[in-house]
Amino acid sequence: MTSPKAHLLLIDDDPNTLASLSRAFRLAGYEATVCDSAVRALELIRAGRFDVIFSDVMMPGKDGISLLEDLKAAGVTTPVVMISGQASVETAVRATRLGAVDFLEKPLSTEKLVVTIENVLRLRHLENENRDLRSRLGKHEMIWSGPDMERLMAQVERVAASESRVAIQGETGTGKELIARTIHQKSARHAGPFVTLNCAAVPAELIESELFGHEKGSFTGAANRHIGKIEQAVGGTLFLDEIGDMPLAMQSKLLRVLEEGEIERVGGDKPIPVDARVVVATHRNLEEMVRQGSFRADLFHRVYVFPVALPPLRERAGEIPVLAEYFAEQVASQNGWRPKHFSPESLEILQRYAWPGNVRELRNVVERVLLLSGAEIITSEEVNLALPAPRNGEAVSSAGSGPLTQRLESFEREVLLAELRRQNHHMTNTARALGLERSHLYKKCQQLGIDLQSERKTD
Repeated sequence: MTSPKAHLLLIDDDPNTLASLSRAFRLAGYEATVCDSAVRALELIRAGRFDVIFSDVMMPGKDGISLLEDLKAAGVTTPVVMISGQASVETAVRATRLGAVDFLEKPLSTEKLVVTIENVLRLRHLENENRDLRSRLGKHEMIWSGPDMERLMAQVERVAASESRVAIQGETGTGKELIARTIHQKSARHAGPFVTLNCAAVPAELIESELFGHEKGSFTGAANRHIGKIEQAVGGTLFLDEIGDMPLAMQSKLLRVLEEGEIERVGGDKPIPVDARVVVATHRNLEEMVRQGSFRADLFHRVYVFPVALPPLRERAGEIPVLAEYFAEQVASQNGWRPKHFSPESLEILQRYAWPGNVRELRNVVERVLLLSGAEIITSEEVNLALPAPRNGEAVSSAGSGPLTQRLESFEREVLLAELRRQNHHMTNTARALGLERSHLYKKCQQLGIDLQSERKTD
């Protein structure tokens, strides 16, 4: 995997060694910068980017081991290969402990040097791939603590091992998709695909094509055959998010798929057998929707085999310190920032806040805090700046009186109105601040009786 773009830094006090090494590296297709002292090398490393550093051990003034110590203290992660003609075993061990990836003895052959570079670059490539993979997996990792969540996750573990259909209920931003992914990853289908469809985000006239697929020419604009989500999920798991927003006509067609185990593409003329586990989620009360006639009772009984109720973050305040520290580490890692930690006072403020956007909002606030914070310890003042007003975790109001559901609706309504006014009724910015999708924000306003046009006029 020799790369002509690989940039090497060579550090040695012997000009003949620098000349011969740089010539050999350039002939092998590498770019080489030479330097005759450790002090000058530190300046070059701070100012530029190198793929591999070669450093002699024995040099006047600051030697190679001291250079390694300085690089480690500065957080430099560039691979360092030490070279020496008279170093002891103890020196080699010390260099390795300080982070050197290899230790070569002089005289050096060009073949040995090229093999060393290729091995170092290959290792570097694998480390970057693993870091990216961990970052991607981190986005889908369920972080939790406390006895209530422990019981819930134990239920998830048990149902994951079965083929039972699961219905996940919870407010927007509580982590419903993460629960669905956990079920898939711990199931016998984990090697198969995990396919998602947000029923609230797809227009009613397109959802059939998205689910079942379509044949070429089946309708205007169908230039090619399209494989639908159900077919894509064969052998794995199909996650239908916000199934409560699925149109009634589509509900009857989905019911048939669940009963018969086969689909027919739009414009197709033959049934196609499908085998995919179905997991659904919603922030709505499906039982109430059945009573109101907006959700089919027969489909409800097909998908509501094993319900999982995911509590909102305001009922899991004890988890907030764990989640906040996890998100802080994740955000810092993804951006290449130094790690930062919350002070006890700042965590108390986070625990007092109501979190209408739940875990998703917490993650957004943590990222905002890290952008605002200049020190390693995050202060309460910085948290206050990052939180939407009202700050310090104070409630918007007493949310009235009456049953809990009525109080929660009243609270949600006031939070939405306050954020809308703060964002000058800009829906995209309001949705982002609350950790909601824009379509969900419109629907939430409609559910809570918020007349957006009247609000704009009043304001």
